[in-house]
Amino acid sequence: MKKLILVALFLTAIACQKKGQTEKTATVTDEHSYSKPELAVAKHLDLDIKVDFDTQTISGKASWTIDNISKGNEIIFDENTLNITKVTLGDEEKETKFELGADTEFHGKPLHITIEPNTTKVNIYYNTTKDGVALQWLKPEQTADKKKPFVFSQGESVWSRTWIPCQDSPGIRFTYNAKVTVPKDLLAVMSAVNPQKKNDTGVYTFKQDKAIPSYLMAIAVGDIEFQAIDNRTGVYAEPSVLKSAAYEFAELGKMVNAAEKLYGPYRWGRYDVLVLPPSFPYGGMENPNLTFLTPGVLAGDRSLTSLLAHELGHSWSGNLVTNATWDDIWLNEGFTTYVEHRIGEAIFGKKEFDMQNVITNKELVDNVAEYGDTNPDTRLKVSLTGRNPDDGISMIPYVKGYSFLRVIENAVGREKFDPFIKNYFDSHAFQSITTEDFVKYLNENLIKGDKALADKIQLDNWIYKPGIPSNIVPVSSADFDAIDAIQKSWRETGVAGLSKKITTTAEKQHFIDHLPADITAKEMEAIDKEFNFTKGGNFIIKRQWFVQAIRHQYKAADPAIEQFLIGSSRTGSIMMLYKEMVKTPEGKVWAKKVFDKAKSGYHATTIQDAASVLK
Repeated sequence: MKKLILVALFLTAIACQKKGQTEKTATVTDEHSYSKPELAVAKHLDLDIKVDFDTQTISGKASWTIDNISKGNEIIFDENTLNITKVTLGDEEKETKFELGADTEFHGKPLHITIEPNTTKVNIYYNTTKDGVALQWLKPEQTADKKKPFVFSQGESVWSRTWIPCQDSPGIRFTYNAKVTVPKDLLAVMSAVNPQKKNDTGVYTFKQDKAIPSYLMAIAVGDIEFQAIDNRTGVYAEPSVLKSAAYEFAELGKMVNAAEKLYGPYRWGRYDVLVLPPSFPYGGMENPNLTFLTPGVLAGDRSLTSLLAHELGHSWSGNLVTNATWDDIWLNEGFTTYVEHRIGEAIFGKKEFDMQNVITNKELVDNVAEYGDTNPDTRLKVSLTGRNPDDGISMIPYVKGYSFLRVIENAVGREKFDPFIKNYFDSHAFQSITTEDFVKYLNENLIKGDKALADKIQLDNWIYKPGIPSNIVPVSSADFDAIDAIQKSWRETGVAGLSKKITTTAEKQHFIDHLPADITAKEMEAIDKEFNFTKGGNFIIKRQWFVQAIRHQYKAADPAIEQFLIGSSRTGSIMMLYKEMVKTPEGKVWAKKVFDKAKSGYHATTIQDAASVLK
């Protein structure tokens, strides 16, 4: 990989939206942006674009209101694979010079724009190209209804610069308005206040008056309809999916209420979700106001709605308080996993909470084992210098971050920790912070010089050292203990009737994950006959079962495994299967054949990750 030479120093805390709070500024290094916002920084975007499915391009004008802090003669934006046609200054549109710097892998090019000391607006005319990673253009046959085309964006981590010229760092926040022109039979939605039905012009306007980082800029255009759940939540989906999605997410409003009781008011107005076509590369993406979701969450029995709790949790941790650089991603994902578990406990009860703790602990142990417990990428504060920042989006920041927060909770008790977290969100609202900012806040507001407490928490071991510290909170589940007892006896007693004893998604996952290492294909067949895992499981159960099927040569599942890999682009999940397949020469050949069939439906980032394993 080429090493990014240009290091951007920027402000991490832009003006806070909360009344009565003053603007806080700090200096931090983001190695993944060319911008120098300590000199000139973007504050607001007025976007006027047209979405063209014939050419598969977005074109138009990005008008940035800027603060020329240094009163200098240049502002730098990030761009990657865009075609910049013209740049003008001010409302009078005075044409100015611009220059593109050298291209760097994953990061694109710096866009140097000549400005004047008093410049407050920069207008960038541009169009996207076929190489833009953020946008996935789908033909009608790639959608659920198979009637009309679809396009959606995925900005995290540094891909927003492939569809909008921007200062593409999570430490730089801005508000935006947008005018989007689309074909008249389609609906456009964004990470903003959204329309709830199509109009007859194909022109839609949007407003996001809360300052967000660029990776949360999002757009989707397709044959999309809306159904309300309650007065501030609802679901968008293709017509054939809408009814089932609304049923699946019926408790969405309850989740928002539960989160508010724990962590304070939801500050974004509406909270809606959009169910995307299968090529969406993640389980969910927490775009403000409108979470993007994989259709894999539609299990038909509301058994996978914990994913919603995670994406909703980002409305506090991630969107409200944001990691300032991608080295600090655990601040987004570790906190959100903690919030997710707490929402889950409030909605589904203590038994489910205990089971999820055991599952999360296993994910931590397994992921650290895969990396190696001395691998620096198993630290919470990672170093992504010279690397694709997507490399930091592993399970480690999620599950190790969660476990660290559980250690703090265990050390001080919830009666202290809950107000601490609530105040942390409140005091850093609409700001981007570093790990060191959090450490300082923790020391000043919770540890407060108490050496015994600091020793109990072992902060440095969790944040700055690899592996799993020895003070991790023990986990247990009475329900899982009962399943463990079944695991010790079913070979003698048979599997008949087990499906009536092991019923929830968490219980089934635990049972599958702890099948004997020497299980035979014949035993797999008997279990499959009892539970119907291969054909009848939800997305998570299928994924876990297919890992075991590949590992233990249960060939009867092969066609379903292929269909699973072809029908989904949820990167983390399909990578679990590809990684298992390539462990044998025969499996690697099979994996490559399946990938060749599936890749046309995969997102660009999914192709990138899968190709690295299959090479």
